[in-house]
Amino acid sequence: MQQQGSPSRGSGGKVIIIGATSGIGRELATIYAKKGYFVGITGRRNELLISLQNKFPKNIVTECFDVTQKENIPHLQTLIQKLDGLDILIYNSGYGDVSKELDWDIEKRTTDVNVNGFVEIICYAFNYLVNQGHGQIACISSIASIRGNSHAPAYSASKAFESNYMEGLYYKAKRLKKDIAVTDIQPGFVDTGQAKGDGKFWVMPVQKAAMQMYQAIKKKKKRAYITKRWWLIAKILKWMPGFLYKKIG
Repeated sequence: MQQQGSPSRGSGGKVIIIGATSGIGRELATIYAKKGYFVGITGRRNELLISLQNKFPKNIVTECFDVTQKENIPHLQTLIQKLDGLDILIYNSGYGDVSKELDWDIEKRTTDVNVNGFVEIICYAFNYLVNQGHGQIACISSIASIRGNSHAPAYSASKAFESNYMEGLYYKAKRLKKDIAVTDIQPGFVDTGQAKGDGKFWVMPVQKAAMQMYQAIKKKKKRAYITKRWWLIAKILKWMPGFLYKKIG
C-alpha cells in the first residue's frame, strides 16, 4: 500500500527525485533513503515507485506522473506537501535513442522529456527555493552535452540545453544572493537501459555512478563528471578539431 502523508522524522533533508523508477534515479533514491533523508520519487510506472517505497516505508513517498504530460506542477506541489518541504530537487528524467534516420518520434520524445519537462520542473523548483531562501537543484545531464552528435541529434542538443540552463541558474542564484546550490552532473556511459549505441567504453556500474553523484551533490559542486575520469574525455571532445570530430560524431 502507498503510504500517505509525510514520512517519519529522521536526520536527513527533504529530497525529490524526478525519474526514479529505475536505473540512476532508483539507485539515488535508495542511497538517500538509507542515509536518513526524506525522499519523494516520481515516474511513469507506479508499480515500480511503490515497490521502492515498500523497501523504505519511513523514508519514501511517491507521486506518479509523466513529465511529458500536462499538469506536472500540481503533482510536484503534492509531493512537496507530502514531504512537508523541499531541500534538494534532482531532475533525472531523461530520454534518448539512436536516430540515424532522424526519426521524428524519437526527436520529439527526447525534446519533450529533456527540454520541455525539464524546464517546467526546474523553473518551479528554482522559484520555490528562491522564495524559501535556500536549497539545491541538480540535473543529470550527460557528457553528450559537449558536442552535437549525428547518431542522436536531439539527445546531445537537449543535454546541452540542460547543462547551459543549469549554468544560467547557477549565476542567477549568485545575482539574487540566495543560498541556492546548482549542480550539473555529466555522466559518461552508465550500465542502464539508456546506454545505447555502439562504441561504449568505460561503462560504469549504476551503483558506483549514483554514489559519485550523491557525493557531488552533497559537496554542492557546480559541475561533476561521472566517473571522474570522464573529465578528460570532456576536455578532448570540447577542443577536438572538426575534421577529427566528424569521424566519431
